[in-house]
Amino acid sequence: MSENRILIKNGTAVVHNKCQRVDILIENKKIARIASGIAAEEGMTVIDAKGKYITYGLADVHVHFREPGYSAKETIETGSKAAAHGGYTTVCCMPNLNPAPDSLQNLDIEEELIDNQAVIDVRPYATITKQRKGMEAVDFETLSPYVVGFSDDGSGVQNEAVMEEAMTHVAALKGIIAAHCEDNSLLNGGYIHEGKYAQLHHHRGICSESEWGQIKRDITLAEKTGCHYHVCHISTKESVELIRKAKARGVNITCETAPHYLVLTDEDLQEDGRFKMNPPLRSAEDQFALIEGIKDGTIDCIATDHAPHTPEEKSKGLEKSAMGIVGLETAFSVVYTHLVKKNVISFEKMLELMCDNPRRIFNLKGKLEEGEFADLAIFDIDHPYTIDSSGFFSKGHSTPFEGWRVYGKCCQTIYHGKCVWKELVRSDK
Repeated sequence: MSENRILIKNGTAVVHNKCQRVDILIENKKIARIASGIAAEEGMTVIDAKGKYITYGLADVHVHFREPGYSAKETIETGSKAAAHGGYTTVCCMPNLNPAPDSLQNLDIEEELIDNQAVIDVRPYATITKQRKGMEAVDFETLSPYVVGFSDDGSGVQNEAVMEEAMTHVAALKGIIAAHCEDNSLLNGGYIHEGKYAQLHHHRGICSESEWGQIKRDITLAEKTGCHYHVCHISTKESVELIRKAKARGVNITCETAPHYLVLTDEDLQEDGRFKMNPPLRSAEDQFALIEGIKDGTIDCIATDHAPHTPEEKSKGLEKSAMGIVGLETAFSVVYTHLVKKNVISFEKMLELMCDNPRRIFNLKGKLEEGEFADLAIFDIDHPYTIDSSGFFSKGHSTPFEGWRVYGKCCQTIYHGKCVWKELVRSDK
């Protein structure tokens, strides 16, 4: 495919907050024109998007690409190709790596891997604390220009004084703390939600307070320091309400949830590692609160928390499997099928949650406008397909959505005017 002049014809896109039929002309890596009836010219590569939706590239602010340190689970190459396969052109990688990006020296190792392997825009987080141990804060000033934010994801910062110190420094830098909220003192060896399924099947449960208790603490610190506090993967009704009230008071707080919390509950659990993640699937009441949160703007983003593991690590049932599922290659389809097609949210709202807000909040730039980089995805929303993890680009194949019949397959992804994913032949299998 020519990377100089590409014309996408007859697609439907959200332009100026309204779904409309448009053509999009790409020249020299950028969107040159958005209009109807753009004429094809000699030398152009023409893509017929009739019956399909064109979006600006999706953005995921919470993924795990596992390099450096854990390449048996995922690599920058396989993770970024999985992202492109799902319609994502920008992702932000969490820092639970080895070595952890807690210094410029360690960050350079990750950056070199990104430069050599990534097929889309991959942005790193740095850690909040050295080696993610929660004890000593990193040098925020030195790291800040090179990272999208600071997180100890995979662990909550247990020490309140350390978190306050971190927020104070990051507030001065106008940066973001992206917090995995989990109070270790309340876990009690749990590994699924402390709810109906755990009781019926004699599993140890994780209480909701282990999440919302730390959010409550950190909201107080964010209010005190003025730090931009982003809460990762919220899953409980109490978390939603705490964040809603904090926003109403003017606290500089944003948050995300994940597709699995919006369409599954603990009553959907099976004795299979592909249903195990952290936070766990919660109750129907929690799910209802999360959906209300995305509808009223309390929840800003839908992020996948794409967390691949080896088949062996995910083959040990609910109790002993590793925490985490993959999500980049199913997120759009699951959200579109179960929230948009069922009229829970509009298509415009979906793009706000999966593209516009993540880009705005984390200063990732890019939008469907003339002059912007041509980072685009084309989705087939008319023909259903069956989710089959054997076709994933990710090394991880553990998904609770295996075998689901969904709409919204990504047909093509373009990054900076270059095709980085294209479905050659559509299949309804």
